[in-house]
Amino acid sequence: MTAPQRSAFDTVLGLPEGGVPRSAWISAIAAMVVVVVSSNVLVQFPVAAHVGSLDLADLLTWGTFSYPAAFLVTDLTNRRFGAAVARRVVVAGFLVAVVLSIAIATPRIAIASATAFLIGQLLDVTVFDRLRRSVTWWKAPFVGSFLGSITDTTVFFSLAFAAAFTMLGAGSDFASGQAPMFGLLAVETPRWVSWAIADLAVKLLCAALFLVPYRLVMNILWPIRDVRPASI
Repeated sequence: MTAPQRSAFDTVLGLPEGGVPRSAWISAIAAMVVVVVSSNVLVQFPVAAHVGSLDLADLLTWGTFSYPAAFLVTDLTNRRFGAAVARRVVVAGFLVAVVLSIAIATPRIAIASATAFLIGQLLDVTVFDRLRRSVTWWKAPFVGSFLGSITDTTVFFSLAFAAAFTMLGAGSDFASGQAPMFGLLAVETPRWVSWAIADLAVKLLCAALFLVPYRLVMNILWPIRDVRPASI
């Protein structure tokens, strides 16, 4: 009995042979597209809330909370289908991010957003793949998301606002202007530094919180068996 022929579409996408139903990776790509699109919409809406004297609207948008779900999608895909398919999902999200960023942002912001997404997500895929056989089930998704989030935030805010990257386009005088850090502290920094720290704090919090849906979903789709050393 001969094996089914791979379609030209599968070959172009670089999907591995066998074992990955087309409906599965299409669902993963669709989930990534939903996250990217919703984040690009929600980034236009500041978080209208206060924590004591801290005005969150000066630091965060709702897109900050939806964007980390991209790491969850990547990690679930990586765990179930492997790094090759996860990278294809990342590329699909990257292409959507490029189109949306060009449509709603300045060229410099578009370059920063797309570059940060691609580098951060691909780093997450690589780290996760290296740690997938770890004894502790949470290490691969958490460390991958942790390092990917730090990289994503650093790349985006540096390319988008730092004076060192003005060759990418004109900067924002408001973002680069000096202001009390978080609008509270005596020390003054460019506003984008406070934005970056707040953004990273939310991403790292989400990296921890998203371990719950990660474990629940994987127990349904592909039960995780903790690897424990044999007793002596």
